[in-house]
Amino acid sequence: MPSIDAASTADSHGEDEVNKMKVRFELNGKKVETETTAYTSLADMLRDDLGVKSVKKGCEHGECGACTILVDGLPMTSCIILAPQIEGHHITTVEGLEYNPLMTDLRQAFIENGAIQCGFCTPGMLISSYALLRDNPHPTPEEVKIGIEGNICRCTGFTKIIEAVLDAAERIAPE
Repeated sequence: MPSIDAASTADSHGEDEVNKMKVRFELNGKKVETETTAYTSLADMLRDDLGVKSVKKGCEHGECGACTILVDGLPMTSCIILAPQIEGHHITTVEGLEYNPLMTDLRQAFIENGAIQCGFCTPGMLISSYALLRDNPHPTPEEVKIGIEGNICRCTGFTKIIEAVLDAAERIAPE
């Protein structure tokens, strides 16, 4: 049971002030230390506290992929990760890959193949596609489908996205 002093502190400063904790991690190659609450999602912290707008909030249940980022190089949905869980980890977003040659080719392929329509799913699709091509520069269409699994696009029907990823693969590693 909290003490009377703790209760009065919560009343005067708000509950969030009492529950703040420091989180240290690497974001797009830079060391970050920020304060957050135990129940703040990583997506919320990235967007609201750190201004990373490529991380979209769609379903907030880890089903749509709009909030996909790389955690230690692996694609993960940031809406179902609590911000304190990333202590000591490496987080990469689309912003952190802006000048990466693979991401540059991937973005260009998305544009040229009509894989970007409304754009809401695009950052998550790019992150998942980037991870796929980084690890497998010559994917089959089936491997692309598996690589972007968990990312939902309601505009393109996925055909143009798959074509864009295959086009990017050809650009980065022509046979």
